[in-house]
Amino acid sequence: MKIIISGSLGNIGKPLTVQLVKSGHDVTVISSNADRKSAIEELGAKAAIGSVSDSDFLSKIFAGADALFAMTPPNMGGVNIVKNTTDAGSAFANAIQTANIKRVVMLSSIGADLPTGNGPIAGLHNIEKIYEKLDASITFLRAGYFYLNFLNDIPMIKGAGIMGANFPASNRIPLVHPEDIANAAAEELQKTTEGKNIRYIISDVKTPSEIVKAFGTVIGKPELPWVEFTDEQYFGGMTQAGVPEEMAGLYTEMGTGLRNETIAADFLNTDKNATGKIKLEDFAKEFASKF
Repeated sequence: MKIIISGSLGNIGKPLTVQLVKSGHDVTVISSNADRKSAIEELGAKAAIGSVSDSDFLSKIFAGADALFAMTPPNMGGVNIVKNTTDAGSAFANAIQTANIKRVVMLSSIGADLPTGNGPIAGLHNIEKIYEKLDASITFLRAGYFYLNFLNDIPMIKGAGIMGANFPASNRIPLVHPEDIANAAAEELQKTTEGKNIRYIISDVKTPSEIVKAFGTVIGKPELPWVEFTDEQYFGGMTQAGVPEEMAGLYTEMGTGLRNETIAADFLNTDKNATGKIKLEDFAKEFASKF
């Protein structure tokens, strides 16, 4: 199969590329960074350098492809983030239609069933709605909260001896590792399915109290606490750390959605199966290596 991968050689794109090349597929990886060209080619794939917001560029790259892994960048600039994400999705959709690609796997998220109240995930909701109108077999791969996000808490642990966010220690959080996403994407890209389908990819479901216990144990801080911040404290902490206000506002809104469990509700109520292989205890070792 001729398969296109967007997302460059990131935490998902690289293991996905390796798997598909090893399986004998003709793989092209899209990257906006020309410096990635040699690294992509070293993996046995072709490199396509350009913008995922450029529909004409995408149409040329998609021509003749059998399948596409569609991933929009998580932060499309510091302003108009949801609109920019949605616009990138529209560019993908136009190119998919022009190239007549019949199999698409879109990286989405828990909470993408919601039009609002989910922070930056609203852009993925919009893209799902755009893709639903395409004449193609599409799997919406809804991923959990990335384990890797917790690496951003390392300075807080070292500086203040705490972890925290604007949701409580008792909330159930569906978690995922990028390698499990890559495995699921590889499976879906090689399937022959019809219509529009939703697949949740979750590695584990844990509460923040369980998360801090796992991390604290491996870094020698067994009493590491989870602190629930107010929305104002959470927003202020991010902006003081240099996060643009719009982005900080969206992350605060996402935290609120996790707090009231609306973001996780569709998965928790309808699926509940953590099918990924990398559990919290496995990631804790990775966390310790970065600490």
